[in-house]
Amino acid sequence: MARIKSFRELDVWNHSMSLVLACYRLTESFPKTEQYGLTSQLRRAAVSLPAHIAEGHNRRSQRAYLNHVNIALGSQAELDALVELAERLNYLSANRGRSIRPDLDRVGQMLHGLLRSLENHVLV
Repeated sequence: MARIKSFRELDVWNHSMSLVLACYRLTESFPKTEQYGLTSQLRRAAVSLPAHIAEGHNRRSQRAYLNHVNIALGSQAELDALVELAERLNYLSANRGRSIRPDLDRVGQMLHGLLRSLENHVLV
């Protein structure tokens, strides 16, 4: 198997970038009063996913990479909760909220897989 030289080669990074774009589109219709509230928080949680994957990949230690993937997993859970909140506040219809769930779940699964892979290769 060839060594991945850039985080851009990671499927999880590419999927998370697509998720960021979807989140920006979803939040465009949020009330203007939420610009510095839920809109900002949801977007920051989404942006945190590919940012931490990229940062972790470029760290010099596998343990640091592992830590950044853990942070990205936390951001994925945060994003999931914020989408749920937006639905409950009726900022998103149930259909629009459901439309992003498969991508959100897929990124979570991929992050868990990356985490397992890194844990199996970290030297004690």
